[in-house]
Amino acid sequence: MTWQWEYVPDEETVAAGAPPAFIAEVEKKADELVRAAEAVHLHGPAYQGADEGAKHAFVEGGFFVYMITPRTELVSIWQITIDPIS
Repeated sequence: MTWQWEYVPDEETVAAGAPPAFIAEVEKKADELVRAAEAVHLHGPAYQGADEGAKHAFVEGGFFVYMITPRTELVSIWQITIDPIS
């Protein structure tokens, strides 16, 4: 296996209507989260602990909700929220 990130349930549902520049920031941050998770969970599939649960990541123009699942070596993005003021 190799670490990756994905939109859950899919990009069309999660990112619908978001500006491309904002999506680019989300995806850039998701790449960083994958690299960090890979460094922390060196033996991801053998991980025996509980998942850490949902977290928020803030990027230019808003934030997104994600979860790291070491056993499947996956960072899943569940929701993105655009800052209405930016």
